[in-house]
Amino acid sequence: MSNLLDNYKNINDIKNMSIKEKEQLAKEIRLFLIDKVSKTGGHLASNLGVVELTLSLFDVLDLNKDKLIWDVGHQAYIHKILTGRKDKFETLRQFGGLSGFPKRSESIYDFFETGHSSTSISAALGMARARDLRNENSEVVAVIGDGALTGGMALEALNDVGYRKTKLIIILNDNQMSIGRNVGGLSTYLSKLRIDPKYNKFKEEIESTIKRIPNIGKGMAKYLERIKNGIKQMLVPGMFFEDMGIKYLGPIDGHNIKEVTEVLDRAKNIKGPVILHVITKKGKGYEFAEKNPGKFHGIGPFHCDSGELCVTSCDTYSKAFGDEIIELAEENNSIVGITAAMRDGTGFNKFAERFPDRFFDVGIAEQHAVTLAAGMSKEGLKPIFAVYSTFLQRAYDQILHDICIQKLPVIFAIDRAGIVGDDGETHQGVFDLSYLTHMPNMTVMSPKCIPELKYMFKWAVNQNCPIAIRYPRGGDNAGLQLEPIKNFKPGSWEVLHGEGKIALIAQGKMVQHALLVKEKLKKSGINVRVINACFIKPLDKKLLEDLVEEEVNLVTIEDNVLRGGLGSYILEYVNSLDKKVKILNLGFKDEFIPHGKTDILYKLYGLDPEGIIKSILKIV
Repeated sequence: MSNLLDNYKNINDIKNMSIKEKEQLAKEIRLFLIDKVSKTGGHLASNLGVVELTLSLFDVLDLNKDKLIWDVGHQAYIHKILTGRKDKFETLRQFGGLSGFPKRSESIYDFFETGHSSTSISAALGMARARDLRNENSEVVAVIGDGALTGGMALEALNDVGYRKTKLIIILNDNQMSIGRNVGGLSTYLSKLRIDPKYNKFKEEIESTIKRIPNIGKGMAKYLERIKNGIKQMLVPGMFFEDMGIKYLGPIDGHNIKEVTEVLDRAKNIKGPVILHVITKKGKGYEFAEKNPGKFHGIGPFHCDSGELCVTSCDTYSKAFGDEIIELAEENNSIVGITAAMRDGTGFNKFAERFPDRFFDVGIAEQHAVTLAAGMSKEGLKPIFAVYSTFLQRAYDQILHDICIQKLPVIFAIDRAGIVGDDGETHQGVFDLSYLTHMPNMTVMSPKCIPELKYMFKWAVNQNCPIAIRYPRGGDNAGLQLEPIKNFKPGSWEVLHGEGKIALIAQGKMVQHALLVKEKLKKSGINVRVINACFIKPLDKKLLEDLVEEEVNLVTIEDNVLRGGLGSYILEYVNSLDKKVKILNLGFKDEFIPHGKTDILYKLYGLDPEGIIKSILKIV
């Protein structure tokens, strides 16, 4: 590593560098990122794409008073490097180490914690208005990607920004290179013209002069206004923003430090809200990431020289979902697939290729995706919405009102349910049971193993009600060969082992943990029953009543928060039976779960086999 990055001390160092030094620093940062992320895994492509943009922002802004908000935050690695966390990058996304997203507890320069998209403009606008109410003089900047701009919340914020004309700088980080090639040199010229202070002053003087012309007449004034707007519509590529009341600058090359710095510096002197459109390339500077930015969006440890993963991927729930849906769609042409910018992550990529007319990627718009599915279902189609658990939270109202009230047969394929590990607090999928089970007309299921997932979807596509099937990230525990349930009956559980005065009632992957617990306890002379709660809703009330009648103590195990989850649901029902029986609920506490490997987190919360055994022995 050369001297520039090694000798970098604080955020003011960049302001004293020449353009050539900044360009050299950008190269060093890229090499540093590729090296470190190859060992820890992380979001590489998006960070490689914003190196020059980040350096320009640090040059123009004074982060001791100005505010910089990153949308989603997965592209804030350079920001972390430049704010004193370079030497901690070996701990990136590791338990107890650096978060992969902005974290206020890590640095005073992480001004807002993010992890979900489309929030930056709203947060930044709130900070800007707080600044104005306190009569302070500072800049507030939001960096948002073109993908995140598809989120409805971002458009709501833009509407508010333009209405009140609050001073705010919005950076539109556009990494779709086709846009850069389409707009050409004319737009670049216009952007330079529009950001020139003399031009803006001249424009204001002309408009003021026209207003002072006596007897111009309303008709002539409206005519001149239409001419002016028509010319702008033809020439200015950002009229969408201009018409909302936000001055548009760009597009410009986001990898040209000199140009980005100049435009940012001038944008600070423009009154009111400004949106700066920068064109960047995901994976910039690393051949494998440039060619396959999707793969390197969020990647595990990999070999730098080949770009190949260090660990060969095994069979996963996502892949099993993708394979099964294709088979089902071959037989049933009413099946359609929907996702919200997560085609590859959810395993929908092969379906999209096989059935392009029956696949709909709506962008980062989960609310729209759910109600779109409702409309399709109403007209006789069978929509399957594949979405990560953490992102389905964003569409709570639509699930409740647009799906459940009408009892529409939409299937929710909830990927990444339970803990997801390294992405941490904003991505742990431990709330879906709590917000789905209290919705009338909703059926909630969870497979104990990958083969069972396939049979669940076979069953679900033939039902006439809303169904949520939730499953974890990755694959099954090694060494366990489980026979899947092939025929499902709502409210009927599977008894895997039926002896003992303690019953372990587990859902999903936790059934695998329960079976390991059974074997370990058996060696100590303790027999426990193991029950696969394949239906979280409805409960198997008949089985629960039988267990209570036999005075069997119940231990519920789930990878969801305890409040409102499977254990809570069972506890509520058993309590209504008015029988004396011990119930122990095991799950995640009422707190946000940090990032770290899943085995570490299971152990931390007592949900690994050893932790479950310790809890059981307390009631034996």
